[in-house]
Amino acid sequence: MANIDLASYNLSELKGLQHDIEKEIKSRQQGELEKARQQVLAIAKGAGISIDELLTTGTKKSNKGKGQKVQAQYQNPADNDQTWTGRGRQPKWIAEGIAGGKTLDDFRI
Repeated sequence: MANIDLASYNLSELKGLQHDIEKEIKSRQQGELEKARQQVLAIAKGAGISIDELLTTGTKKSNKGKGQKVQAQYQNPADNDQTWTGRGRQPKWIAEGIAGGKTLDDFRI
């Protein structure tokens, strides 16, 4: 890479260079993207695969079980707003209650 003495440029000249460099970088990135796109299309065509088939592969995952709320099974008797589904880590109020001699069924809704 050639060393350029930037100290001899004034601010407006440096900003002009910066603009030209950014423009060239974007141009080269677009060129690389287009080159990669053409390679992918050539591979797909050689394999007899359409673009739609290529983009819609059978990798769709089922949404079954995702985002479904689970009803709370346990409730803090001291604060009815505090509930627990029974999944994950036990809340502090459950752990303290069990340590104090209560059973998990004592908290069941």
